[in-house]
Parts: sequence; C-alpha cells; structure tokens
Amino acid sequence: MGRGLEDRLREAIRDVPDFPKPGIMFRDVTTLLLKPDLVVEAIDAIWSRFADEGVSHLAAVEARGFVVGAALALRTRLPLVLLRKPGKLPSHCLSEDYDLEYGRATLQVHDDALRESDRVLVVDDLLATGGTAAASGRLIRRCGATIAGYGFIAELAFLSGREKLADAPVHAILMYDA
Repeated sequence: MGRGLEDRLREAIRDVPDFPKPGIMFRDVTTLLLKPDLVVEAIDAIWSRFADEGVSHLAAVEARGFVVGAALALRTRLPLVLLRKPGKLPSHCLSEDYDLEYGRATLQVHDDALRESDRVLVVDDLLATGGTAAASGRLIRRCGATIAGYGFIAELAFLSGREKLADAPVHAILMYDA
C-alpha cells in the first residue's frame, strides 16, 4: 500500500531550525514545489474540501500563498485576488495590520477587488498563529465579501491559529503537532 498524501507532504516539506530567528522551526514549502505531481495532489485536496461551498473567488496571501492560489485558480477557473505587502499594489488599497509569531506586518488588497456577492476562499501555504489569515479575512469582509473558508497545505496545530478563524471552515492537509 502506498504512503498517504500527508506522509508524502511531510517528507517533501523541509524543516529549517532557527529560522527566521532562534527557536522557530520553519516549514519550507519550496522543496515541495520541486515535486509538481505532489503539488497538484495537494491543490486538489484543498479544493475537494471547498468545492461545494459556493466559492466565487480565491484570495492568496503573499508570497508562498500565491503559488497555492495560482494553482487553485487554474484548476477551478476562479478569479484570484492578491493580498500583498504594502506598496506592491498600484491602485487604491485597503490595509490591515496584524501580529506574526515573530513580528508585525501589514496586508493590502485593492479596494475594488471584491463585491458583496462574492464568496472567497483564502489560501496560503501554512497556518501558524492565524494572524495573517485573520487579517486576510478582515480585509475581505471590509471589501463587502463573505469568507467561504480558509485552505492550507500545512498547519502548525500547536500554535492554535485556527481559533482566530472561527468565522469560516478551516482545512489543512498536513498537521504539525510540534
């Protein structure tokens, strides 16, 4: 019997100790991206959880979330909204500040990217403390849209980030308990 998707993802994602600062175990998905067939399986696994949720748009978080978002957009033929760091979007934006496990950051979205009738799936590579995803949800709601869910390749479950995302379903394929 073959190994399951979770096991193969765990093997493909590199652990980098003490990055970006001592005490942090960074889960590096760039090594997963070297395995395109596995990336396709992961994208399909995320989408299978949300395919019946009436998703009209995808929102991807800079930067590794862009890979997940672009792949899902191609797979589903849904519009992709980019959630970016300050100064990267050329038109009028809404901004949202938030805390990370190792600092503070800001996300922006074009203020005309979404409408009230839109149901948005927020995607990123990894859910940690939930700060980035929660800020994404706040930005999307400020545009008037609804959060259909949050989808991730991996989740650092020990950081309890999903607790900040109680407003919509959360799905991660791979869970790290430490």
